[in-house]
Amino acid sequence: MYAVIKTGGKQYRVNQGDKLRVETLTAEEGSEIKLDSVLMLGEGDNVTIGSPMLASASVSARVLSHGRGKKVNIIKFRRRKHHRKQMGHRQNYTELEITGINAG
Repeated sequence: MYAVIKTGGKQYRVNQGDKLRVETLTAEEGSEIKLDSVLMLGEGDNVTIGSPMLASASVSARVLSHGRGKKVNIIKFRRRKHHRKQMGHRQNYTELEITGINAG
């Protein structure tokens, strides 16, 4: 069984046992969280789609860690204008392990 969840403005397809990095969540490491924003559930040919979300479905996950991603360098350069701007960015994330999918 798989589910499509929405968290941090993004959508993820998850199965039980998957590990994924999502936008930072306010939860302690090692704690269990419940994600209620389930957009779709599927198992083989049997697919259930919400409008926009499934009311009774939920996904449970365990918080593994919090961290910061790799540095992304941003460079703006204009030739012949003596202009160069350089910046960097590291995005915060929370790593989750999906422990269960509840269809409700």
